Amino acid sequence: MGKTYEIGVIPGDGTGPDVIEEGLKVLKAVAEKTDINYNLILYDFGGKRYLSTGETLPDSAIEELRQMDVIYLGAIGHPDVKPGVLEKGILLNLRFSLDLYINLRPVKLYPGVDTPLKDKGPEHIDFVVVRENTEGLYAGSGGFLKKGTQDEIAVQDSINTRRGVERCLRFAFEYCRKRNREKRLTLCGKTNVLTYAFDLWERAFQEIGKEYPDIERDYAHVDAICMWMVKSPEQFDVIVTDNMFGDIITDLGAMIQGGMGIAAGANINPQGTSMFEPIGGSAPKYTGKNLINPLAAIMACQMMLEHLGEAEAAGLVERAVMKVIKNNMKSMDAGKMGIGTREAGNLVVEYIQGEE
Repeated sequence: MGKTYEIGVIPGDGTGPDVIEEGLKVLKAVAEKTDINYNLILYDFGGKRYLSTGETLPDSAIEELRQMDVIYLGAIGHPDVKPGVLEKGILLNLRFSLDLYINLRPVKLYPGVDTPLKDKGPEHIDFVVVRENTEGLYAGSGGFLKKGTQDEIAVQDSINTRRGVERCLRFAFEYCRKRNREKRLTLCGKTNVLTYAFDLWERAFQEIGKEYPDIERDYAHVDAICMWMVKSPEQFDVIVTDNMFGDIITDLGAMIQGGMGIAAGANINPQGTSMFEPIGGSAPKYTGKNLINPLAAIMACQMMLEHLGEAEAAGLVERAVMKVIKNNMKSMDAGKMGIGTREAGNLVVEYIQGEE
């Protein structure tokens, strides 16, 4: 008997529990097929708990989650909670406390999924964005002066440390080598305006790149990256960038790969616990209506299995999702799929069970 994985599950708010239920259904099926062992530890963090107790994420829970092999997250965001409270108290707290310094976002168009890009297909859209996840403008450095007056000043600092930049770049080079496709790593920045932060990024990029002679190095400003993601996405293999730019271009990536219904992501600490989630929000208007697309959550489960080294199981899940897209779904959009949330999850399970 192999290792038993400890998996912390945070279903969260809105449709988070709906899609996580389907993801766990798929995890159970693929585990039975491949003899994977795991324990689930459920946590109720989110809007309901905050409204009831005033608590977002207690320190004791962070220490518990630190002992997990992985965390499986649904969505955070409640209509009755002021924006920023849950995001900072739970999501950013987890990122910083667990040092989830890599955000990994595959941008892959599957056959049968519509893209808004004219004359582009699956052969054109298949790249990965590596986003630094704990520094930059999201580090929380800054403040107000004379708040609420006509002379108010708001300052938000972008924090870029040599250590933080280097470890993100090294992960990106290693990932590009492991991916073994075009073996091209593109640094996305803004060296012509953000001359301090991206001077550090570019110098480190070139210096570290000398250790990877098999990886082609490329650079583009973030505005050019956005244009080329629309015009010629096929030129990208792996993109590496800072926290803010990464947040923006990965949402653009989700749209060109077919929408939030299929987009999954990972928050990774290569030396510790990592967290996997669909990148869409909690979509409270669809809660419990059997209309939301669960494939993003299921693909987050696929990424989780891949991260754990369970390549066979990850492959089974991806192939099953591709069959559902090809044979059973009309759209990736909520309410337009042609099947319900639960039916989509059941079909993924059936395809997994039926594979020889």
